[in-house]
Amino acid sequence: ARENDIPFLGICLGMQLTVIEFAKNLAKLGEANNTEYDEDTTYPVIDLLPEQTGIADIGGTMRLGDYEAILKEGSIAAQIYGTNYIVERHRHRYEVNPEFVDRLESFGIVFSGRNKNKMEIAEIPGKRFFFGSQFHPEFRSRPGRPSPPFNALVEAMCKYRKEREDKLSR
Repeated sequence: ARENDIPFLGICLGMQLTVIEFAKNLAKLGEANNTEYDEDTTYPVIDLLPEQTGIADIGGTMRLGDYEAILKEGSIAAQIYGTNYIVERHRHRYEVNPEFVDRLESFGIVFSGRNKNKMEIAEIPGKRFFFGSQFHPEFRSRPGRPSPPFNALVEAMCKYRKEREDKLSR
């Protein structure tokens, strides 16, 4: 999706895998990984939440429920939500490691939604739609009122399809 500019929405693990792929292929961190899969990775771009360290009985200990995020002004996230402040629901134990944020952003990914030092949204400007959320936007979707990331993905896919059809009909 990133290489071919195909509209993309990565949710929770999808965002984490997006960050790992970006770190390996664009930020030149070839051994980047998630410590859930490789505890000894050289570049732990996705790591266990600090508050989860030392918890052996992991049932019900995730980062669960509503958390706010401040959206970067002018970002794709702010555009699709129509605001700079959102509340979304979470269910996870691993997140983007803040130690790598500056390095990753220097190569073009933007962490446009944040809750203190936690990265809630990753996007790549200049793409049709490339958006990852650590939270679960599906938890806020309702019939007739889908969550903004889903609307934006569908709109981008429709536009992409039209562009491809127009190109093929020439």
